[in-house]
Amino acid sequence: MNYPVVQLKRGKEESLDRFHPWVFSGAIATLPDDLEEGDIVSVRSGDGRTIGVGHYQIGSIAVRMLDFGMTDINKDFYVSRLGQALKLRKALGLERPDNNAYRLVHGEGDFLPGLVVDIYGDTAVVQAHSPGMHYARNIIAGALVDLDGLGIRNVYYKSETTLPYKAHLDPQNTYLIGKADTDVALENGLKFHVDWLRGQKTGFFVDQRDNRSLLENFAAGRRVLNMFCYTGGFSVYAMRGGAIKVESVDSSEKAISLTDANIALNYPDDPRHHSTAIDAFRYLDEIESGAYDLIILDPPAFAKHRSALGNALRGYQRLNGKAFEKIAPGGILFTFSCSQAVSKEQFRLAVFTAAARSRRRVRILHQLTQPADHPVNIYHPEGEYLKGLILYVE
Repeated sequence: MNYPVVQLKRGKEESLDRFHPWVFSGAIATLPDDLEEGDIVSVRSGDGRTIGVGHYQIGSIAVRMLDFGMTDINKDFYVSRLGQALKLRKALGLERPDNNAYRLVHGEGDFLPGLVVDIYGDTAVVQAHSPGMHYARNIIAGALVDLDGLGIRNVYYKSETTLPYKAHLDPQNTYLIGKADTDVALENGLKFHVDWLRGQKTGFFVDQRDNRSLLENFAAGRRVLNMFCYTGGFSVYAMRGGAIKVESVDSSEKAISLTDANIALNYPDDPRHHSTAIDAFRYLDEIESGAYDLIILDPPAFAKHRSALGNALRGYQRLNGKAFEKIAPGGILFTFSCSQAVSKEQFRLAVFTAAARSRRRVRILHQLTQPADHPVNIYHPEGEYLKGLILYVE
């Protein structure tokens, strides 16, 4: 094991000594001349101490640490890390007769930075967010199939939109192993089509599973508006929860088709559900005040980078302000941000500002986050990306 050495500047190893998994480019003193993106490197402190090994890439995050030590990064390494991830998911009870959809690997949260793996029945959908994980994709696919107790037969690689474009990797979305014969997965006893071939992310937002279950408990007898519905997950749970009316809204006709298909899987020809393809702000402008007494706001990331933070916060204020204006008295508002660049405090302040401007009395019932299969590495707080509030609006 003789990896190229990345030498840090003196004093720049402090965050790594606290097990933060990123080496920033500004902390590096020297790099080997022939270093390529995706190479496995050994990271040394300014005084020559070996800190660990990781994947090198060009950019502000220059090395993503795989191990704090001199572990050989081979198939055995991936089998071990994947096995640890599976052990946690089994302890959480996520693999059971009524549920076979969950996240197996959540990047830094599972000590595999740059890698996401979502499980849908016997199919694993793999996403690489770093060149190093892209180059390791076939090793990872083999390790997933070989992993005892996982039962994977198909591995689909879906990284065309997640890898840095400047790396010129030309990733192709394709099956690495097998080919699935069904796209239906089970979540808490409900069926969902998962479009990993053409859909967003890995085809389904498994990170909202617990929050969808919570919504089900609030839905009985309510008129529900699910904004930015995508695959209609919240809508399906609201139907099972006893909602008397569910409206699913998304600007994408494709998303509406996915929602309608998932409603039909679970509640065929149920007159309680209706869907509309329209811009969210336009829809909220046009509906009558009091038409809904449970509203879900789960928009796509308003800020993918910190440079867009100001506009994102204004967007959250405007969106939530519309909901406060329109929701019926005694209504319940589920509101979320999945923007990693937006902190929990910033999101809450944006929602509070919207509430204050509406001049309505609002109480927090629950503060929401991502589920346990999206764990946050305690040394990497940046991994906590999903923020949510359940609000009671008088």
